[in-house]
Amino acid sequence: MPRRARTAPAPGPAPQEDRQATAPAPAPAPAPQEDRQATTTAPAHATAPQDLRAPARGTGTDPAAVRLPARLVRHNLARAIGICLLTTASAAATVALPAALGHTLDLVLAGREAGRWIALCTALIAADVVCDALTALLTGTTNARAAGWLRARALSHLLAVGPGGAARFTPGDLVTRMTGNATEAGTGPATAAAGLAALLAPLGGLVALALTDVTLAAVFLVGVPVLVVLLRAFARSSSDSVGRYQEVQGDIAARLVEALGGARTIAAAGTEQRERDRVLAPLPQLGVQGRRMWQVYGRAVVQGMILVPLLQTAVFAAGGILLAGGDITVGGLLAATRYAGLAAGLGGVTGQLNALVRSRAAARRTAELLAVPAVSRGHRPLPAGGTGQLELRGVTVLRGDKAVLRGVDLVVPGGSTTAVVGRSGAGKSVLAALAGRLTDPDEGEVLLDGVPLPDADPDALRREVGHAFERPALFGRTVADAIAYGPYEPTPDVIRAAARAAGADAFIRRLPDGYATPLDRAPLSGGELQRLGLARAFAHAGRLLVLDDATSSLDSVTELEVGRALAREVRPGTRLVVAHRASSAARADLVAWLEDGRIRAVAPHETLWELADYRRVFAADATGPATGPATGPLTDSAADTGTVCATDPGAAGSGPARREDA
Repeated sequence: MPRRARTAPAPGPAPQEDRQATAPAPAPAPAPQEDRQATTTAPAHATAPQDLRAPARGTGTDPAAVRLPARLVRHNLARAIGICLLTTASAAATVALPAALGHTLDLVLAGREAGRWIALCTALIAADVVCDALTALLTGTTNARAAGWLRARALSHLLAVGPGGAARFTPGDLVTRMTGNATEAGTGPATAAAGLAALLAPLGGLVALALTDVTLAAVFLVGVPVLVVLLRAFARSSSDSVGRYQEVQGDIAARLVEALGGARTIAAAGTEQRERDRVLAPLPQLGVQGRRMWQVYGRAVVQGMILVPLLQTAVFAAGGILLAGGDITVGGLLAATRYAGLAAGLGGVTGQLNALVRSRAAARRTAELLAVPAVSRGHRPLPAGGTGQLELRGVTVLRGDKAVLRGVDLVVPGGSTTAVVGRSGAGKSVLAALAGRLTDPDEGEVLLDGVPLPDADPDALRREVGHAFERPALFGRTVADAIAYGPYEPTPDVIRAAARAAGADAFIRRLPDGYATPLDRAPLSGGELQRLGLARAFAHAGRLLVLDDATSSLDSVTELEVGRALAREVRPGTRLVVAHRASSAARADLVAWLEDGRIRAVAPHETLWELADYRRVFAADATGPATGPATGPLTDSAADTGTVCATDPGAAGSGPARREDA
């Protein structure tokens, strides 16, 4: 009975199925309203600095891409050893069976008792079947656990790195790497373990063939170099095509996620067909790489199917000559032909090699997620009773080759409210992200109450620095969960008080189940969504609260009410407010005026309002200062020098008077 063929893993979806296969695995459930699809808890500006960018595929410079397969094997070492032992036992039974069958045949032809040998053959066949079944079961569980471990590691690493870490990858590409690529990478330990044992049957067959008859082994060995050349060529060609196929998959997935995130805009513009064409534009290239994979795989299989029968025929013919000359028995010839078939199984290693190539290519793409440099974690506590004074010293932030902030020096006095204003692209949101260490500067340092942020205990930092964003993302099952989401769980009373301060309590109570309304049953407008984001920040307010344009969707009356509530009902502390409205800047103790990545001036709003350039920053809202008259003249020429004499903000509890130079 010939050894049954093991099914080789397919190299990938057939070309005609490429379109269906390219869709990424389902992402986490979307937010209740469409606007939330593009939201993030990180500022929208966050892009990865140049040093966070993972190396390109094939550079060979990424140590994580080299170490990851070994780490996967170590994590699943016990299961990999089990698979190796089971496949080794199966190979041993397979190698022993031809000799047992040949001896049994000789006994039967000689008319001698062969019952024990028949029982032995039956036991060897049964052992082979049982080992194969157990191998399949253990392989499935090992693949699942390895993929789950890899996804957990990648997700934990990206979350620990912070908002800038994942910005190197588009959302769709991230989904592809953490789903399909992680699944394929997870097959590596089981494939490697089974591949090692898979070599035992051909090598054992070759050794057994030599023990049966040296002449027949010599006949077979003539074709072995050709088999080796075929395997090397297959591995080299397959690795390149598989890597390119996976890259195109990620590109299509990225385009698809972008289109889904802008579904409303696409529908309003009537550009569905254009977006469909854009998303599927790489499909021909995917088809090219898919067909190339199948061609490489099919060529290797066909070449093996031609070469292996030729070798077996040559061994069988040589064995027939030896049998005719009385140099080998009928049972010996049977064993020799079966051993030749096992030895020719080197060609069947193509399937295992293909699976290993796919796994390594997927592991390389997943390892690029782990290659993003981790953010250092400090252990220094923030001083007890600190006022929340924020200090930036010589801060420069790069995004690619462009300096978003350049040599910024700024002191935000503890207990004060400082508004950050400037034209679009001036670097306001980057400065806000620096305040809570959502990103790190490329040069300079940021301090909170005298403690450099990289040295601060991150848990303490998250408890003491709150953020609210222009487009907040909501997490949790209910509305109350969304407000409570943070480093600690506030009480229901605190949650309601924060909602009242943010002007959200009234509309929350009108929801079907009030605060217990599930998020997916809470249709929220842009302003309501923003108020929930503010409520979440208010519920976790610490010594520093950063509002990154967090009231832009509120009407002027609601914004004024929220501002008053922030001053009276939220835990006192330092406020850093990114403002686009003159009214927001007017309510601040000081205004930091950013221009082209530098601080042009720091002074009260009414003082800066004397400058035409400053008024032009609020061109859409230039109705005059919302506070009293200017406290003193400030000429345009003085501002142009970059130096402003700030009036004493002590009346607002913001600290001593000071002089700020841009």
